[in-house]
Amino acid sequence: MSSDKADKCALPAEHRCGWMSFIKSIASFSGDLSKMTAPSFILSPVSLTDWGEHPDMFLAIAQAKSPEERMVAVVRWFIGTLKGQYTSRNTSMGSEKKPLNPVLGEVFLGKWPSDGTHGETTLISEQVSHHPPITAYELQNKQVGVTVEGHSGQKTSFNGRSIIVHQVGHAMLRVQLPDGEQEHYLISLPTLSIDGLWFGSPYIELTDTSYIHSSTGLLATMSYSGKGYFSGKAHSYTATVASDKAPSTLLFEASGDWSGVSYVKKGTLLPANSVFWDANASSRQEVSVAPISEQGENESRRIWKTVAEGIRTGNYDVASKDKSRIEQEQRVLRKEREKNGTKHEYTYFKHIPDDAEYAILAGACKGLPAKQESFRRTK
Repeated sequence: MSSDKADKCALPAEHRCGWMSFIKSIASFSGDLSKMTAPSFILSPVSLTDWGEHPDMFLAIAQAKSPEERMVAVVRWFIGTLKGQYTSRNTSMGSEKKPLNPVLGEVFLGKWPSDGTHGETTLISEQVSHHPPITAYELQNKQVGVTVEGHSGQKTSFNGRSIIVHQVGHAMLRVQLPDGEQEHYLISLPTLSIDGLWFGSPYIELTDTSYIHSSTGLLATMSYSGKGYFSGKAHSYTATVASDKAPSTLLFEASGDWSGVSYVKKGTLLPANSVFWDANASSRQEVSVAPISEQGENESRRIWKTVAEGIRTGNYDVASKDKSRIEQEQRVLRKEREKNGTKHEYTYFKHIPDDAEYAILAGACKGLPAKQESFRRTK
């Protein structure tokens, strides 16, 4: 990290002592950090998040004419989701904030209205596990025939300098073609490194590699790197597309800043040196949700209304008290289930213990487990 970054602490002076106490407790904690309770002043006023902030790019996948063009569209859409997922809190709140831990059974229902031609795009997210935390989701536009369905969990640890978040799960994107056939795209998830902790200015970098593997035989490989302690450039990535039978023969390569601008480097699918993705030129489209007064009791914004208002207004006492109330209610519900020998029932998804569709596409992706569970939309 550069010295000017290190000198800027994003936390108000009154919270710096509490922040250092929190970091010291992380350093001495044994096990998955997701089980820890964080102080309210480092929380974000949101819990469940989404991949749908650029619905036009999502729809463009189905409008592409060839398998190669569709793969490039999927990669562009995926890269386009990263800024909203991993740097929007840093931008809007001065530093990375910890999202609220969704309660078991919490749901988020939203949509992006039709542009008059392509119909509306809908989102359903549901917290299907609390320990470990796992969110299942589906983003869909029925009219154009494109859907992404998946789940994401986290295994979190501390290496003395950074919090490392291994995202457990995957997504399956499906495209309905005009001839009635369907293409599938397995999407794996990058690893997160939360840096800047000791300076009170946490921020996220993506690390390692993630993949998109299509049922057409095309394989996209995304390699991530960031700004290290002494060198490197923040939010860097390189994406390549090749046949899974000849991975060294590239059809396409792009690289740059996933939160800024990236360019086509080489390949036959797009002009060299052209802009592949510009996050600053593509405004996010906020999801539309029902008013809180009309939401069900398990909907996200209704559950966390008081906590979110307390965080946004700086009234952390109110936020902490209501957060504690919610957590205590969840403990009571969990004990009741244990006493009665009952299991939590999902509202929108079903559990697939061993997903055969995943297994077919995972083999070409180095480092992915051969078997993995999934959550499939039921209604």
